Amino acid sequence: MSPSANQNPEQKARDRIDQMLVEAGWVIQSKSEVNLAANKGVAVREYQTDVGPADYVLFVDRKPVGIIEAKREDEGHRLTVVEEQSSDYANAKLKYLDNDPLPFVYESTGVLSRFTDFRDPKPRGRRVFSFHRPATMAEWLRKESSLRGRLQSIPALDHTGLRPAQIKAVENLERSFKNNRPKALIQMATGAGKTFTAATFIYRLLKYADAKRILFLVDTKNLGEQAEQEFMKFQPTDDNRKFNELYNVQRLSSSYIASDSQVCISTIQRLYAILKGEDLDESAEEENPNESSWMQAQVKKKEPLPVVYSEKVPIEQFDFIVIDECHRSIYNLWKQVLDYFDGFLIGLTATPDKRTFGFFNENVVSEYTYEQSVTDGVNVPYDVYTIETEISRKGAKIEAGWFVDRRDKLTRQSRWQREDDDTEYQRNDLDKKVVNPSQIRHIIKEYKNALKRDIFPNRIDKNGDYEVPKTLIFAKTDSHADDIIKIVREEFDEGNDFCKKVTYKIVEDPKTILNKFRNSYYPRIAVTVDMIATGTDVKPLEVLLFMRDVKSINYFEQMKGRGTRTINADQLREVSATATSKTHFVIVDAVGAVKSKKTDSRPLERQPTVPLKDLLGAVTMGVADEDLFLSLANRLIRLEKQITSREAEKMLEYSGGKNLKQICKELLDAFDPDSIQTQAIALKQSENLPSLELAMDQVQGELITKAATTFNGTLNAYLENVRREHEQIIDSHNLDRVTKSEWDTTSIDKAQEIVTDFSEFLETHKDEIKALSIFYDQPYNRREVTFRMIKEVMEKLKQEKPNLSPFHVWDAYRTIESVKSERPDKELTALVSLIRRVCGIDTTLTPFDSTIDENFRKWIFKQNAGQHNRFTDEQMNWLRMLKDQVANSFHIEVEDLDYVPFDSKGGRGKMWQLFGAQMDEIIEELNEELVA
Repeated sequence: MSPSANQNPEQKARDRIDQMLVEAGWVIQSKSEVNLAANKGVAVREYQTDVGPADYVLFVDRKPVGIIEAKREDEGHRLTVVEEQSSDYANAKLKYLDNDPLPFVYESTGVLSRFTDFRDPKPRGRRVFSFHRPATMAEWLRKESSLRGRLQSIPALDHTGLRPAQIKAVENLERSFKNNRPKALIQMATGAGKTFTAATFIYRLLKYADAKRILFLVDTKNLGEQAEQEFMKFQPTDDNRKFNELYNVQRLSSSYIASDSQVCISTIQRLYAILKGEDLDESAEEENPNESSWMQAQVKKKEPLPVVYSEKVPIEQFDFIVIDECHRSIYNLWKQVLDYFDGFLIGLTATPDKRTFGFFNENVVSEYTYEQSVTDGVNVPYDVYTIETEISRKGAKIEAGWFVDRRDKLTRQSRWQREDDDTEYQRNDLDKKVVNPSQIRHIIKEYKNALKRDIFPNRIDKNGDYEVPKTLIFAKTDSHADDIIKIVREEFDEGNDFCKKVTYKIVEDPKTILNKFRNSYYPRIAVTVDMIATGTDVKPLEVLLFMRDVKSINYFEQMKGRGTRTINADQLREVSATATSKTHFVIVDAVGAVKSKKTDSRPLERQPTVPLKDLLGAVTMGVADEDLFLSLANRLIRLEKQITSREAEKMLEYSGGKNLKQICKELLDAFDPDSIQTQAIALKQSENLPSLELAMDQVQGELITKAATTFNGTLNAYLENVRREHEQIIDSHNLDRVTKSEWDTTSIDKAQEIVTDFSEFLETHKDEIKALSIFYDQPYNRREVTFRMIKEVMEKLKQEKPNLSPFHVWDAYRTIESVKSERPDKELTALVSLIRRVCGIDTTLTPFDSTIDENFRKWIFKQNAGQHNRFTDEQMNWLRMLKDQVANSFHIEVEDLDYVPFDSKGGRGKMWQLFGAQMDEIIEELNEELVA
């Protein structure tokens, strides 16, 4: 009897529970017809105990293991109260059996179910989507303790190779596990090593807690590939083998989950498709699904994606689920996917919002902000440089009668046309409706000039040429990116290798280009639309040039995160020969992206319609919704009237031979009651189905699948491109001009803050560090400052203020005051120069070696006063060596003459031969005069 025909609430609940048990692999028997050998798992109804009949007693391999206490649906709110009753049954003696207490206890209404494992320390009930499978219970019972019991005995963390923030995250997370907290959030700044942290605790869960399988969940294929690489290169400190030599790591590219995989990496789109038993086109994994306004609209309408039990993927498939970039709200639409599994949820993000905290029950086990990471020297800070042009700000007007190029967006073919009407365009129309090459050219040309003049002026290579720092440009569209690349190559007078596009849609392999950008000299500049906005590690990046605005605050923070990565000087010089170190990165803002208003999420109320791209994406991902199918059909019906015959013919290649009329009919038929009923009547008769309702469900399912499987990444991209305005106007009449090119005021404020912090550090430590004491209080003793003393200052600085590296402080000074000299190559030399500037010895920031050279020149002049050419050429060469020694080591002793470079020239004996009794006097004078 179907549940709908049974009006008894208790029996309705039993019917649903029976269905759930059968789906999970149980055989259901009545107490009068027990056959425990019939199946591995048997659920016996109304089994008698010494405290009364239990609703269901669960047997695995003929042994009792658990009970189910059934309640009607309207008692769902009382299930926690029922726990005492179900516990009584679990602890009771079963008829005919001298059993121990049963460990696995459920309370269920068939709609809501709760589960308690009484083998757990401090057993605590939790909500579950369905019942666990008999084989799973058998596996659990073979182990000495439950998963939560094993979590109690995880050994202390070895801190070797871990940063303080990573140590805190892992230790607090494991404490959360031990406290049986089902959800935990790790907030860790981009570049601080979130994936490495995850690999660390995943390794420990597999090794010490004997976790069966762990899911690492992402929302784009790109992030999944990166995570796979991270696991492959991860090597634990207590084993000389790599992670993937110890455990099987599987990145899911189909619906197959290997039985021996211990770490699965998957997009949430694919996981949803697997639960539905459907295949997924890889194109649906390339973009974050929550960028889709259709998906966002469903949140507004409170229509979550339906999830049903999957025999191939039971609820216990994963013990732990790690959700990467969880700030993207994948839990809004995909919450049921996460709720389906009976496992711990761990969120990773650099930029959480209120919803993120709420979803993870405000259990934030670790907070490590970008600002903290900069203070700790884990990430580098940034400055903002603003470029503004007149047309970027105001737009322009194309007047009637002008001849302009009109360019086809797809073929890039141009035609020369006289305009019949005026066309005014605003800044938001640029690179969409209208392309103004002069606007792009002036931004790129000014960027080139600002690099040499203000941003990184000291990048002259050994041939005397300027070396452009690794730069990432964010473009609006692929077409915009192509225009930028063409102009970059022209303005920088470079070839194809100098500037490349990195996007999913390029002909060249995007991974190869990205790898070259990361590890090779060329390309110097990469232009992207989608691929490396988030989650991609390019450590040598020193400049982000924004030529598109960003409205999402989280997305903007992720884009900024591309530049924050630290890199050691040697690795940086492998790809940028003139770079001394990466102390900061620079955001060059050409569109006002830094100051534009940001929102936590996409502002739906401003979108009168959902973009076609999002409708296509939702259908491709398997969303079967009547509104979606009708909306898409209506949009394609309009499109069918607009496209050319050539475009319609081309589309047949991507649609399996279906034209737009056929596609629209299939979409409409999938939810047309008359069409469904007509086919269902025929199906019921031909297959002798028990009811018309069942036949209609089957027919509709087939119609939905038939309509949806037409859509794929290639067809979607073609439809989206055809839908757009076919042409762009190329405005070559309105020439642009730069109206602003300067450091942003926030960068100036930040630079002043750095200088102030550095001054306060010196002031704080002047009494305990001898070198500082001399500079501040005993300037006449500067001749006594040694290399070792300056090293002491440097070590203290690195230990307490790693963000105040001498090079970074030097660059801050350059932002707020005129610093004409180039930055020294050596950090210690820069440090001495900075100390002299802060103490007031020098009124402007001057490289210490330049000060030495100038003081040496004055000293020689004074020595020669009244004595024409007092020193011989050989003596002058020796004095220059002494001067260089002071410049490099800040002080010289007689004993230094026994070492390089003096020893090869004859050492102290040679100096005595040259200067005689004046030797000691000259050394003393140089120590005093050169550092004056």
